Amino acid sequence: MDGLRTRGQPVAVAAIRAMLGSGLPHAVLFTGPAGVGKTTLALDIAAALLCQGGAGAPRPCRACRGCRMVEHGNHPDLHRLAPVGAGGLISIGGRDERGVRDLVGELALMPVEAGARVAIVEAAHRMTEDAQSAFLKTLEEPPARTTIILCADDEERILPTIRSRCARVRLGPMGPRDVEVVLAEQGVADAPTATRLARITDGRPGHAIAYARAPEAVVLRGEVARTLLDLLDAGVTARLTGIRDLGTRATELVRALDTGAARAAAAAGIDATGSSARGRGRGSRAAARGAAATMNAAAHPAEGASGAAGDATDEESEATSGDRPTRLPAAERRRGALALLEIWRAVVRDVGLVVVGDGGAIRDPDLLDDIVPVAAMLDTAAVGAALRRLDVAAERLEGNVSPELVLDVLALHWAPSSSA
Repeated sequence: MDGLRTRGQPVAVAAIRAMLGSGLPHAVLFTGPAGVGKTTLALDIAAALLCQGGAGAPRPCRACRGCRMVEHGNHPDLHRLAPVGAGGLISIGGRDERGVRDLVGELALMPVEAGARVAIVEAAHRMTEDAQSAFLKTLEEPPARTTIILCADDEERILPTIRSRCARVRLGPMGPRDVEVVLAEQGVADAPTATRLARITDGRPGHAIAYARAPEAVVLRGEVARTLLDLLDAGVTARLTGIRDLGTRATELVRALDTGAARAAAAAGIDATGSSARGRGRGSRAAARGAAATMNAAAHPAEGASGAAGDATDEESEATSGDRPTRLPAAERRRGALALLEIWRAVVRDVGLVVVGDGGAIRDPDLLDDIVPVAAMLDTAAVGAALRRLDVAAERLEGNVSPELVLDVLALHWAPSSSA
């Protein structure tokens, strides 16, 4: 299996090579943090299985018709499914949005170009329980010569009955140098920028690409991080107001990353409407939608399944007039809060490294001068307590708790004396 696009995942790649050599299972589950390359590896498998290279040629060859169609997102025997809608879920489908039933229906048809077919479910942890149940029979009895690949950020959100029918492969964060190589190959960042993005995205090339395509998001992230540090020794009222304001700023950051994702999709030949700019084969629109959704997922912190389900109806959004701004939809506010928590966790981690005297290992060296005085106010117990509170806050957001309430609780405890 040569011609791979996957970088920095030697264990996962070795496992896939072995599977391809001995016969790939009918279903594979890739797990690992968002943006580490699960979908890239899934597409590598698709290219290998749909490659039309001659006998003895490396697979994927990246030169034949099959490989080119996979790369351009318009291979009729490659079927992709990804979250849609404000809630970012994968539903049963069959209505106005593409879902599991649509994918199952496509897999029931005969192959068009190749003797094999590949289905990739991106962000499979976003499948509703009903959708997973509807997909179970296809996993148990897949059509002949069909390989199903599920990509999930959180394996625990996949039903045990689904997990038990898949060969599981885990991908972890990549080393900074590997992320820098990916950015260089994409041609989206110079060397110093690539080095910084590799560190602040914690080894997740999908996130790094989204930031590289949206430099305004990098600026926003720095502003949010510095404001968090400034608010540590502010009064209660200032902290409450400041943290809520940062929630709004984090929403702007998410929107900027959406723009970066759209730019990356466009660079791959996919327009904003989800149509392939390079082909119109059967399944090309599905592939394009999946690719765009994957880039968006890479750009955003993970959302909770129950929280997103509650947001899908968006009953909390309010339209106002006059000088008052329109209240952001619930789904956007939750995404913004989750983005803020991700930055906050990174800031606290870096503060902790300085506290223990390992400042050279911090994620964002540009913040070192801001972190040093803050680290002097805290000890390891306070840093540990702050990280635990952030973990609990993320769980509460996943449980559909009001983002504003979650941020208010964090703001009240964001003080030098808060070590419990």
